[in-house]
Amino acid sequence: MKKQSTVRLVESALLIAIAAVIELISKALGLELPFGGTITLASMFPIVLIAYKYGTKWGLLSGFTYSLVQMLLGAKTVSAMFLPGDDQMVLWQAICICLLDYVLAYTLLGLGGIFKGKFKKPAAELALGAFVALLLRYLVHIVSGAIFYGAYAEWFFTQEGFYSIGEKILGTFSGSSLAIAYSIFYNGLYMVPEIILTTVVAAILGSVPQITGQKKVK
Repeated sequence: MKKQSTVRLVESALLIAIAAVIELISKALGLELPFGGTITLASMFPIVLIAYKYGTKWGLLSGFTYSLVQMLLGAKTVSAMFLPGDDQMVLWQAICICLLDYVLAYTLLGLGGIFKGKFKKPAAELALGAFVALLLRYLVHIVSGAIFYGAYAEWFFTQEGFYSIGEKILGTFSGSSLAIAYSIFYNGLYMVPEIILTTVVAAILGSVPQITGQKKVK
């Protein structure tokens, strides 16, 4: 039992480290959006895999741990919300953003294993788990963005490159509905590709028994 716990701890730590490295590589490749959010090379997959292999409780704990790693990786952005300057926010807002966009959003990746044992093929279970877990993360970002960044909606949709679609959105939505539309659109710029890529990677690697830790069911 102790050996199994050690293996689980070491493997989880390694996968969290891999996720962090992939995130850094993605940012180095210029896949980070100007106002936050990065299209990564399926950096969330290692966290989903932990949840699939070791269960939801351990997955949620690993997701929470990774949320702290994410705050360290985004230390410049996080600190700017608290320190004096143009990006400083009211304390309660800064705390809520950290809790939503980091702690809750990444902890929910621990639900990536909820479909384990539900189907005959691990690849399908892992892919569906990845899709749901990342979709939940996307929804959290939508809520946070609408509440705390919705005021930027009109400005954002009048910027070069977004004017065509922005004109239609500004003509259709206003007030809180515009804030929600903005959050769905902006966060979707990186989360939709992330969801698709991670789901595909999960479907491919989920068919490898050595990765999922399960025997292939015919």
